Amino acid sequence: MAEDGLRIGGLSSGLAVLLNGEDGKDNSSKSRFVSYCDDFGHQSVEQTLEYIFGLPNKSLGPLACSVDRNLICSIIKNEFRKYYSSSDASVSDRDGIYIVDNGSGPHIVGLEEFSICGDIKIIKPPLLLESLAMFSSARANACVWRGKWMYEVTLETSGIQQLGWATRSCPFTDHKGVGDADDSYAFDGRRVKKWNKEAELYGQSWVAGDVIGCCIDLESDEISFYRNGDSLGVAFSGIRKMWPKLGYYPAISLSQGERCELNFGGRPFKYPINCYLPLQAPPSVNAYVSQLLRCMSRLLGMERAERSSVERSRRLKRFVSHKEIFHPVSHGICEELFSVLEADVGSIEYVVWGLLLSFLMEVSGAQVPHDFSSLDKVVDVLLQFQGSHLMFEHILNALSCGCKSASVVLTECPYSGSYPYLALACHILRREDLMVLWWRSSDFEFIFEGFLSRKSPNRQDLQCMMPSVWWPGSCEDVSYESSMMLTTSALSDTVSKIEEKHRELCLLVIQFIPPILPPQLPGSVFRTFIQNILLKNRGADRNVPPPGVSSNSVIVSLYTVILHFLSEEFAMGDICGWLKSSDIDGRDVGFLHRGGQQSFPIGLFLKNDPHRADISRLGGSFSHLSKSHPVCDQNAEVIRWEEGCMDDEETRVTHLTEQKPCCCSSYDADFTRSLKYPIRCTAKGSRGHCSAVPERSAHVAAECSAGSLNDEIADKPSSSDQSESDFGYCPVRHTRTVPRDSNMSAATLREEELLDALLLLYHIGLAPNFKQASYYMSHQSQSISLLEETDKQIRERACTEQLKRLKEARSNYREEVINCVRHCAWYRISLFSRWKQRGMYATCMWIVQLLLVLSKVDSVFVYIPEFYLEALVDCFHVLRKSDPPFVPSAIFIKQGLASFVTFVVTHFNDPRISSADLRDLLLQSISVLVQYKEYLAAFETNEAATLRMPKSLLSAFDNRSWIPVTNILLRLCKGHGFGSSKHGESSSSSVIFQRLLREACISDEGLFSAFLNRLFNTLSWTMTEFSVSIREMQEKYHVSEFQQRKCSVIFDLSCNLARVLEFCTHEIPQAFLSGADTNLRRLTELIVFILNHITSVAEAEFFDLSLRRHGQSLEKVNRGMILAPLVGIILNLLDATAEGECRAQNDVVGVFSSMDCPDTIHCGFQYLLEYNWPGSFRGEFHLTKIRQLEGFLNLLLCRIEQQEIERTICAEVTPDAEDGMCCICYASEADAKFVPCSHSSCYGCISRHLLNCVRCFFCNATVVEVVKVGEKKTA
Repeated sequence: MAEDGLRIGGLSSGLAVLLNGEDGKDNSSKSRFVSYCDDFGHQSVEQTLEYIFGLPNKSLGPLACSVDRNLICSIIKNEFRKYYSSSDASVSDRDGIYIVDNGSGPHIVGLEEFSICGDIKIIKPPLLLESLAMFSSARANACVWRGKWMYEVTLETSGIQQLGWATRSCPFTDHKGVGDADDSYAFDGRRVKKWNKEAELYGQSWVAGDVIGCCIDLESDEISFYRNGDSLGVAFSGIRKMWPKLGYYPAISLSQGERCELNFGGRPFKYPINCYLPLQAPPSVNAYVSQLLRCMSRLLGMERAERSSVERSRRLKRFVSHKEIFHPVSHGICEELFSVLEADVGSIEYVVWGLLLSFLMEVSGAQVPHDFSSLDKVVDVLLQFQGSHLMFEHILNALSCGCKSASVVLTECPYSGSYPYLALACHILRREDLMVLWWRSSDFEFIFEGFLSRKSPNRQDLQCMMPSVWWPGSCEDVSYESSMMLTTSALSDTVSKIEEKHRELCLLVIQFIPPILPPQLPGSVFRTFIQNILLKNRGADRNVPPPGVSSNSVIVSLYTVILHFLSEEFAMGDICGWLKSSDIDGRDVGFLHRGGQQSFPIGLFLKNDPHRADISRLGGSFSHLSKSHPVCDQNAEVIRWEEGCMDDEETRVTHLTEQKPCCCSSYDADFTRSLKYPIRCTAKGSRGHCSAVPERSAHVAAECSAGSLNDEIADKPSSSDQSESDFGYCPVRHTRTVPRDSNMSAATLREEELLDALLLLYHIGLAPNFKQASYYMSHQSQSISLLEETDKQIRERACTEQLKRLKEARSNYREEVINCVRHCAWYRISLFSRWKQRGMYATCMWIVQLLLVLSKVDSVFVYIPEFYLEALVDCFHVLRKSDPPFVPSAIFIKQGLASFVTFVVTHFNDPRISSADLRDLLLQSISVLVQYKEYLAAFETNEAATLRMPKSLLSAFDNRSWIPVTNILLRLCKGHGFGSSKHGESSSSSVIFQRLLREACISDEGLFSAFLNRLFNTLSWTMTEFSVSIREMQEKYHVSEFQQRKCSVIFDLSCNLARVLEFCTHEIPQAFLSGADTNLRRLTELIVFILNHITSVAEAEFFDLSLRRHGQSLEKVNRGMILAPLVGIILNLLDATAEGECRAQNDVVGVFSSMDCPDTIHCGFQYLLEYNWPGSFRGEFHLTKIRQLEGFLNLLLCRIEQQEIERTICAEVTPDAEDGMCCICYASEADAKFVPCSHSSCYGCISRHLLNCVRCFFCNATVVEVVKVGEKKTA
């Protein structure tokens, strides 16, 4: 705050003097209060006034009149001014600076307009800037050449900004700015570098809200930077000396969308640096105002002391009471204050932002209990003066800005961060006149956003907030565990206090009725604010957001407020009866937790409000839908349904059923102790530290059974845009559409509107944060594994050189783990508190039921914004993987979210959803969920999943979605492949879905044939890509990290595809052994193709190394992963052939032997037989299978030898026989030809070719029909 301001959080200076004595001597034996009361009680009031105004003893003569306004004004004018001059005589030496008058005044420092390159906009006076161009630069209108100088930059955004100093010779262009030329020096905290033509690492990363001090010392020729008052070290030394009026200018360069606020001294510095002067001198009245406020502080201190010793005060004889002197003294002080400020109008902003704000915050107190009684007295007096409105506008602005830059300090918890500013703001805004003043100001929304801002910590901040770090299995001091528990608990309480003040402030805005015509309802101002925030942040979810979007913390805070309003026992109807509410057992229940009938105004989707103009709908853009799906006047309609109407009656779980949803569970947070990240709760019996509010009351609680949560798995890519005609699975029971109640209901702020805004805020603000939290949680697990592996290697290695490298690596891994642990702890504190998880779960329940109900109404379903679906899916998976977990995974879906399974399986290929990415999202959800047995059980018991999913999956296997479909099929078919039980792999496959898949393939031959064709093509492509990558690395004999990752991914996909193909041969062997041999022949060629690629790599060690991921053992990745399904495929065909019904079908041995590569086949099968299967499988069951494979090979070799003899004899008898052979396969007679081009080939090759293409493979002509020898057939 101001350099000469009063310290926040401690005793006011007047009160300190009162209690400790002005001479600073120790009066511990006798309090100053008693001495003062004795004088005050037995003598006169003169000494009291002398004390208040800091006058020497007996400087006031006997008073001839009562204490009134005139007397106080006389004392101030005749006595006070003698000792405290109204102008600051101690002017610092300011030689060495030259300020060019830019029209604001000869001593005002601002931007030099003609220096601006690009497009810099002043979005709020005096110097809050934003770059609208790709790169913008500017410098100030002041230069320095001697002395020590500084200015401050408060970051509104945390992107690329170059802040520093430059001479006038530094050129500014569209690509070059501060630090890109000689005599130009800058710091960029985004890239953590300093710039002077070349970049070097320097400083710390910065975050929005940081205050960067840019200091230049022209005595030592150095430039240094400070972050929030902490030195980042000398950045540049030996800078060139300059001449008068040709010195260094403050200069900045901003990339597009970056915002910052410059302070050259027009306001008190937030973090003044000793010996460094501001470029703009402080007003001369500052010291005098400081003395006036000290007088007010001493006056208030007397009252505090009086209140603290009421009994003693009653025994004292009073000459005059405190009440009698407070009003005239305080009024006289304020009158003098306003008189001084009116005489120097330019000083009011500096005084308010510094001294007055510090004074008010000291009066109220930074911590509980706040002295709002004294604060109210001060505010009452200030508001009596005409200039108070301008003063309070500045106060609100200063409080708002204070919230943006306030850091959480561990030693000040839980009343740290923005809490003191919010507490003061909330209290003064309870006054209607100040609320009206705020609402009428042009900066209302800007100030409101500032109040909702919270500064995020960077790595160094977290280190200060969490000095001790512990994690399971760490070698850190055991005391660190309890220390971290206490730390995280204190930080959680701080976040809770700040969020409580956010809710209090928003509730004041909601209750506020603006004094305008026509009369407004409560909530209208808050609704307008939300709509403008959403309008302002259109496009905030893009990779490069447009300029002007709000800070992420504003979005998160507003989301948190609305979530609490809708979830945590906040009956908005209680405000003044303007919103509907429900009552259960005499207690109000949050909107999201109300059971029974639900409703939603359809008009929210059918209107194209400004803040929704660019938002895509499920069916496409609004303009497109308004033409293709015009709607009648449905703006006044409301759709109603019964909660749980889309679920089966047997498994239905609602807020009104006996078994309650998970969001109404009283499940104890101690469950989290058993998980892999246990640092997240306090001692047993106490509430979890992440819990920001008490648990829900008993009337909505239900017991939950214990369980365990599986480890999270990696996200899976891609999805399908295949579709079917009917996507209405479950009939809508108890639903109806009714007109809206009245015109008045359209004017009120409805809870459904808040829910709509909540989802959009989640989409643009919360989803990126949860993604970042997921990254740190995943990275923490990986880093711990690497650290443990390094520790193991250190114990096993004795070589000095190796030990040195390992210890260096260990140190790096340890630092990375500690950083991840701190970030994960902060995300748990700020994002994963229990009440937030409850609200998110209830939101998922509400939205998935709404989407299922509206999916029955095509004309409305297509108008639903895409963010509804995106927020639902993201929120669901965030809860599923939350840390700490919300509930055990065994009941996560079962108790409330069975409808989610219904929705994803019925809509992942819904043609009404125009975005393929959205359909991908639903398919990926299935792919992730079926990896866990608890969630797979939910699919097996879901009627929609069993009826629709098998065929939908087969049809969705295409060029876009084959990866997630493969993952799903692999999980459903798990445990049936050759050697699939190795390494503890669960054999608990889904028997239900295996049967359903088999029935689907048999009942729809066309669907299965198309699926099998795509499966063959995809597996062939992945193996080709894998082989090419391996050969490239082998030729260079270098394995780069990217190539290794690529090979590993492609190899995994190939293995998965081979396993799916193995399942097909096991469950539907007739597809290969019956009818035409096309499928069998393609399968045979694919097996030989894979074997050839696997065995052709010269060095087995190089092959295995290319597949091994960082930290992964060779045991888990080897050739056996792809060889095992090939063995399984061959054995499945042999077993099926051995059965009586298949004995007369296609000859497997004959097809293999007919291939024109006997040596390759022999080599490949020999490799299969000689592979180290005992090292890959448990037990000896594989021996029988290998003997069966060996018998097949012997039979195959005999058949190949026999066919070779027959071909030799045939060639001797008919030497020109090859003229009639197929020139594609050279194995069959060319017995068919294309029409109209007449090119010929064998019928088998032609049939296979036509599966993927309808053009001749010789001349590329379109094939009309295929003519067989002696017979005509249409293609």
